[in-house]
Amino acid sequence: MDVIQKIQAFNAGRDPERLALKYQKMRSSTFGFLRATCHIFYDRLPVSKLFKSAPLTWVCGDLHFENFGSYKGNNRLAYFDLNDFDEAALAPAHWELVRMLTSLLMGAESLSVKPSDARALCTVFLNSYAAMLVAGKAYWVESETAQGVIRKLLVGLKDRRRADFLKTRTVLKGKKRTLKVDGKKALPVTDVQRQAVIDFMAGFAQTQSQPAFFKVLDVARRIAGTGSLGIDRYAILVAGKGAPDGHYLLDLKQALESSVATHFPSLQPKWRSQAHRVVEIQRRMQAVPMALLQPVRFNGGSYVLRELQPLEDRVSLDEAHQTLDELELVASNMGQILAWAQLRSAGRQGSAIADDLIAFGTRKKWKAKLLTAARSCAVQVKKDAALFNASYDAGDFDV
Repeated sequence: MDVIQKIQAFNAGRDPERLALKYQKMRSSTFGFLRATCHIFYDRLPVSKLFKSAPLTWVCGDLHFENFGSYKGNNRLAYFDLNDFDEAALAPAHWELVRMLTSLLMGAESLSVKPSDARALCTVFLNSYAAMLVAGKAYWVESETAQGVIRKLLVGLKDRRRADFLKTRTVLKGKKRTLKVDGKKALPVTDVQRQAVIDFMAGFAQTQSQPAFFKVLDVARRIAGTGSLGIDRYAILVAGKGAPDGHYLLDLKQALESSVATHFPSLQPKWRSQAHRVVEIQRRMQAVPMALLQPVRFNGGSYVLRELQPLEDRVSLDEAHQTLDELELVASNMGQILAWAQLRSAGRQGSAIADDLIAFGTRKKWKAKLLTAARSCAVQVKKDAALFNASYDAGDFDV
């Protein structure tokens, strides 16, 4: 496998400015490299029978600890759940698990956590996941009972005022707001791009019960995530409930083929579009879907439209989790959430039924095998990252 060529081919044709930011994130840390190279990670797995022996489940496809986070659902309540489904597909459960374990090992290493403690985090995650499968019922994290950093995220989102959020993303001149184009979260659009978004939203608004809500006030190219940086994506400021603080921000994001689905093409349903795949699986796996989430057609392509969710609501292990106990609590909660998502979506279009997931949770041997596999994956990711770093430093990824 030529890692450098695969990275260049995978990212060909992306927006140069945002692609440059992606490469910078990949160069900044091995975890950043892991996040940005989901396709390479999975290309290495099919050689082992281990990754084809687990029950089939719906997977978010790019599971790592920063793809859990708090958000407002379509009922306007705060939830903590899986929140990135770009790579979602039907696949053996082990695929999702080993990527999550690898992310824990690599994320803990970046915090100088001892290897033995990092492995303990993985064990806590797996045991919590298996226990919830055996329980056989899907729940969700409640803000009233959540603990640690997850409680902090939920409480913070619940108390956040729209005006405060708008202040972080927009500029107010009198009573008129425009998007803040700062090169960190947003970049300017061309006149052609702006008009395309305005025309699309005007048509979309006519299909909604309150068309005036979706009147476009401003448009920018959105900067967010790591793996998706460079694909077509816009932040859209709409009238919402009125000026100056009732405006809403929307996210319009291109949906591409899943890196997981390409390994199991015969298992996948015939989706109407890639956006329908993303949205439908997200609706199945989340306790409550994100606000305004829906698949749309834009500029002849497949896109996902939803209310924009702030990045600061994602879990980051380097924020306020100083003790091993705190880290273990987060890992345990993540294991629960994954099990609940799989139970919630069980028995749909080829995924294992709940009884099979319960039986899987009672088995023991697969846990140790997955931990061993995750350690090998972490070693390989570091090697691939080192090759990329050398190539990046040599100027091979100048955009």
